[in-house]
Amino acid sequence: MNIWFRQHRFALGAALGHLRKAPGSFLFNVLVVAVALALPFAGVTLLDNVKPMSEQLSVDPEISLFLKAGTPREEAQALAPQLRQILQGSRAKLVFVPREQALDSLKDKSGLSDVLETLGDNPLPDSYVMKLEGFAASADAARVDGIAEQMRLLPGVDTVQVDSAWVKRLAALLGVLRLALLLLAVTLSVVVIAVVFNTIRLQVLTQKEEIAVSKLLGATDNFIHRPFYYTGALLGLCAGAVALGAVALALRPLNTAIAEFARLYASEFQLAALPPLGIAALLAISAGLGLVGAMLSVQRHLARLR
Repeated sequence: MNIWFRQHRFALGAALGHLRKAPGSFLFNVLVVAVALALPFAGVTLLDNVKPMSEQLSVDPEISLFLKAGTPREEAQALAPQLRQILQGSRAKLVFVPREQALDSLKDKSGLSDVLETLGDNPLPDSYVMKLEGFAASADAARVDGIAEQMRLLPGVDTVQVDSAWVKRLAALLGVLRLALLLLAVTLSVVVIAVVFNTIRLQVLTQKEEIAVSKLLGATDNFIHRPFYYTGALLGLCAGAVALGAVALALRPLNTAIAEFARLYASEFQLAALPPLGIAALLAISAGLGLVGAMLSVQRHLARLR
């Protein structure tokens, strides 16, 4: 185990020594890779901020049934068994909302109690709210519409509204964004690997005499390869750190603009940086991409030197 650590410590020191010989080239490559990584890192940060907000929204369809104005309370409550019959076989929560309760709720949520009191009589009708569970957004859409259509045929029903459709659209949109981000990340990962591949290729060609001498002295392939592997991993790691720093700096002006927009909707939504675990995962991925590029380059070009 001590020999293994000593070999890797020597390889890391050799990689850092090569970087110190050409710091300008290394920094330029770091910037190129960081530009490629910044966009997917920004997308991951955005999705990480939007995910908690989207999870708080219910995607279960909700049907609101409003009775005609002037419907007696007895007739309104008598609809409950018929509604349960229509909902038979579905997991649904049926709630009767009296017109008085609806008015009180509107006063509390809108802050327009003084204006509503000037109306005199309560303009709101009695209603039922049915929250359906276990329905898929796309597969069961026709089934939900069929249930709503049967409810419209009941006596005394004025309007039947299927709510939460916009939440399903939001969930679908987030799914599309995740897929687009994945495709973008795969494409830019290939770019990162190509940049590291070319960087290590130039190092191999520059040090081919040293490699030949090491071979004559009995150095193994692993001993020769390790410094290049560390160079690729360090390049990816540093580029990932620069990309995350750029994203963190970009959050300040973005939050200023978002705060003004969110204020119009009485919200305090702000973009936050990724948690430490997320940052560590992205740094590990960027270092891994650098390592993959280095491995491909070393195995290809050292085989040619043989």
